Amino acid sequence: MQNRVLLVEDDDELRSLLSRYLTNQGFTVREAANGNDGLSLAMGQDCDIVVLDIMLPDISGLDVLRQLRAKTHLPVVLLTARGDETDRIVGFEVGADDYIPKPCNPRELIARLQALLRRIAWDQEVGVDESRHYGDLRVEPVQRRIYQNNEALDLTATEYEVLQVLLAHAGSVVRKTDLMQWALGRRLEAYDRTLDMHISNLRKKLGNDDPPRIETIRGLGYSYRVPA
Repeated sequence: MQNRVLLVEDDDELRSLLSRYLTNQGFTVREAANGNDGLSLAMGQDCDIVVLDIMLPDISGLDVLRQLRAKTHLPVVLLTARGDETDRIVGFEVGADDYIPKPCNPRELIARLQALLRRIAWDQEVGVDESRHYGDLRVEPVQRRIYQNNEALDLTATEYEVLQVLLAHAGSVVRKTDLMQWALGRRLEAYDRTLDMHISNLRKKLGNDDPPRIETIRGLGYSYRVPA
């Protein structure tokens, strides 16, 4: 996997700044100043990851994300207004893998992108190609897909990482701090609901079992319960 980034941002100054910083850190950067151009470039599959601003002049970043998720599983990191939790929640519901608030620290953006790409590359390089079964779920590491009753779950890159970690520790409690580090590649910060939103999305996609197969262990973390 190459470090090819598509940067969709209408602020010329910020886009130029981030593009230079990414390039200096070894990324190959393509740029788009509006949602339609960004969508066309992303659909062309000439990138490994997308950095997508929510506020764009033609169509919103959330609409771009919706159309992307209908056709591709490209990892997407949203650029959101600082303090706007609603945009972040909707972004995760639509299928974002992560977010970073604006104005953003370029070093933090680099760290987020590297963590996401590193986990995808690791899965492809380790050579583990055996299927793993957990009740009605089947994990296919090479495909980076998880099947439920032989139907592929429509997971984002990060949702896949979170679920496969929980499945690998099925029946045991995975602490939130560990899950954040293993699946998202960063530390859990106070008031960061990123992991909670991914868990919520996974529960919906798995069918909202009662009791839920992904159990919240208050004060500790989460545990995956294999259905009988």
